[in-house]
Amino acid sequence: MEFTAEERGSLGTMRTFRRGWGGDTSNAAVAAARLGSSVGYVTRLGSDEFGRSFLALWQGEGIDTSRVVIDSEAFTGVYFVAFEDDGVHDFTYYRQGSAASRLRPADLDPDYLGGARVLHVSGITQAISESCRQATQAAIATAKERNVSVSYDANVRPKLAPLPELRETFESTVELADIVFVSDEDLRYLYGDAPVDRSVEEMLTHGPRMVVVKTGDRGCRVMESDGGRESVPAFPVRPVDTTGAGDSFDAGFLVRWLDGSRPRQAAEFANAVAALTSSGLGAVEPIPTRAQVDRFLAAEGLEVSRISTTSEEG
Repeated sequence: MEFTAEERGSLGTMRTFRRGWGGDTSNAAVAAARLGSSVGYVTRLGSDEFGRSFLALWQGEGIDTSRVVIDSEAFTGVYFVAFEDDGVHDFTYYRQGSAASRLRPADLDPDYLGGARVLHVSGITQAISESCRQATQAAIATAKERNVSVSYDANVRPKLAPLPELRETFESTVELADIVFVSDEDLRYLYGDAPVDRSVEEMLTHGPRMVVVKTGDRGCRVMESDGGRESVPAFPVRPVDTTGAGDSFDAGFLVRWLDGSRPRQAAEFANAVAALTSSGLGAVEPIPTRAQVDRFLAAEGLEVSRISTTSEEG
């Protein structure tokens, strides 16, 4: 659960918070559902009020929760976020031992995963516990066996693991992914001052078809294994809260990519989704619908989406 401070300042001085929903893969799932795709989610929730709140959220968005495990022996994780006067996020997490951190390979249904068109996983899931890391590896292995595309967001979080471990996990997963999402900040942490393009070129020799580098208010850069290179600028908006913008970006890109759009179109669409998400408070509430994104793109003079959805898409 997300608790966002309603005024600026250090977290310890805040008195009132706005309750919402957090979690990077949950944000991506909600975004993909609002953008018109069929989505299923695999995780664990505590058998508490917060867990029931998440179930209500996902089901209300049309997300399939049939593979969500209710864990009676664990709690649903919580984080608090405030904004310093300079706009920097100040996060405090309470998720060690949470239900989600107890996800394990036995929770996976290979046939369920095999019915999807894309499996989206995150470096945060890999880092919060050993059983989560094993579950992520098992899910990716199943996807590869069933010819399901693998989408991976590095989501590097230095507080969760030492640098060598984060780097090893990232590099071993990149080799198995079809699409990799990574921020320029992630790459600087992993590889220091090495030029971003050089790091990505090295990645592309090891497996992925495409690497999408998210560069915040500068937009993104799409680099493909076949030599394609696109730098796509962000839309000029005044952000209110960037929490979840990167997750909704992933969903926007994947939705357009699954629809057969070219990488530049997918990136423009994803940039629009992220811009609209950052224009409101909280990770989930501002995530736009497809109609909202189409109106935004039309106002910018760009092509709107043509997304077809069927019950077989995942």
